[in-house]
Amino acid sequence: MKNYHFFAIMSRMKYINRWSLMNNSRAENLSEHSLTVAMIAHALCVINNKKLGGNADPQLAAVVALYHDCTEIITGDLPTPIKYSSKTLRKAYAGIEKEASQQLISALPDYMQEEYKQIISPEKADPHMLALVKAADKLSALIKCIEEEQTGSSEFKKAKEESFRYLHSLNMEEVNIFMRDFLPSYSLSLDEQNISL
Repeated sequence: MKNYHFFAIMSRMKYINRWSLMNNSRAENLSEHSLTVAMIAHALCVINNKKLGGNADPQLAAVVALYHDCTEIITGDLPTPIKYSSKTLRKAYAGIEKEASQQLISALPDYMQEEYKQIISPEKADPHMLALVKAADKLSALIKCIEEEQTGSSEFKKAKEESFRYLHSLNMEEVNIFMRDFLPSYSLSLDEQNISL
């Protein structure tokens, strides 16, 4: 009987730290980031459906978001400024990510591979849903910058400005609503958030 390593490999996301070239007041691992992106992607789809009359799939978006960076288990987290610093690097890294996703999918039994291919490499998925997942990824980065700023760190100042600029440039109403309704709370203490327990 053959053993399959896919989920044991996925469990290693917790060992991949993000923002590796930045002086973090608190390390953020890939597992935490993926959970945050999944929650935000789900919320963006709900906003799309309930507020804007859309028909996005929140559950699928959440699952795609959970796995959106899983290739970094193999590749590591290459900082964004480096990854996108040249066309050559961008193309090379895309090829490495594609090969890494194939390796991960091959760690599943045959009968599961097609299902997970649609999650890990979702090229055929609804483009707007994929755009919402990408926006959720950027929102997660912005939230990390805000949290770092709350500790008094100025290391993430430029990343915060660039994240804001990028998110506004998307001109996505779901993102604007999330930023208006939910983002301010990330700058508040627990007492200021006024949670009744």
